[in-house]
Amino acid sequence: MIQDRKLEHLSICKNYDVNYKKSTGFEDIELIHRALPEINKADIDISTKAFGKKLDSPLFISAITGGHPFAEKINKELSIAAEENNIALGLGSQRAGIENPELTSTYTVARDYAPNALLLGNIGAPQMKYAEDAVNMLDADILAIHLNPLQESIQPGGDVDARGYVESISEICDLVDVPVMVKETGAGICAEDAVKLQRAGVDFIDVQGSGGTSWAAVETYRTDDRLLGEAFWDWGIPTAISTVEVCSSVSIPVVSSGGIRTGLDAAKAIALGADAVGMALPFLKAAYKGHDTIVDYVNKFNESLKLAMFLVGARNIKDLKESDLVIRGETKEWLNDRGFNTKKYSRRSNIDG
Repeated sequence: MIQDRKLEHLSICKNYDVNYKKSTGFEDIELIHRALPEINKADIDISTKAFGKKLDSPLFISAITGGHPFAEKINKELSIAAEENNIALGLGSQRAGIENPELTSTYTVARDYAPNALLLGNIGAPQMKYAEDAVNMLDADILAIHLNPLQESIQPGGDVDARGYVESISEICDLVDVPVMVKETGAGICAEDAVKLQRAGVDFIDVQGSGGTSWAAVETYRTDDRLLGEAFWDWGIPTAISTVEVCSSVSIPVVSSGGIRTGLDAAKAIALGADAVGMALPFLKAAYKGHDTIVDYVNKFNESLKLAMFLVGARNIKDLKESDLVIRGETKEWLNDRGFNTKKYSRRSNIDG
């Protein structure tokens, strides 16, 4: 049953090491320190309006859970924190709640406790029949469509027929009356697919690159035959690389997620072109500990983002997106081999400024 699988996913993410063994690539990104920032840190504005509502921080609590009675408590805690801090919140795949009304409250609890927050609904690419119900269930501001070919490939009985995804996504964009975001689930999005998504009518993209939670790892713990899962544990495009590929190829707002853990990671992602960043696993673990732990995590994230912005002289998110940085190592090699000019990031500011 779907709800049993949802509970297994929660338990595995809480109790096992499901992180990628390779990195996000952000260790290869170096922001250029400004010894003369010429700004007051207290005046730094980290708000964003890129996603239809003004958010006090570019932090998204990425899609985590729903579809099991236990998930209701987690989503309640996350919703209260999202409302209090005016940040965005994504819910897990809503298929379980649409097919089984007894599970609907594990999703609707989000709007109950976050009446003003930016909420993201969630369905799979081939699930067009669920699109309108998913939006209505949450009074969602954005409908997210998740892509998870890696997870489906490792998951016992997974759906590995991905024909017609682009057409389905395009039809969903025409069907619903809210903006649509397409998100990967931890293996990243390349430039070519990002262009296809924008042409299909998608309003936002969440790269969800590799380096954070590996769903191949999660599914590995659910099967006795671990050969496939262990072989593909680290499959995917590292988050920093996926962020550059997508931001350099489309003109729609982009969320960078996948292994981002601090405001410094976020600053690097935004300087690479992202409009916001997402995190899931840290918030799932914080939710088990309660409201105060979640809020403390948000506060520490925001403070470290402001500190990074202060050190590069960025007064707001727009300034941060124009900050100078250097791309090094394997990340530079990958991007250069793929035809992306990494030098364009290193001297964007006025040398006399």
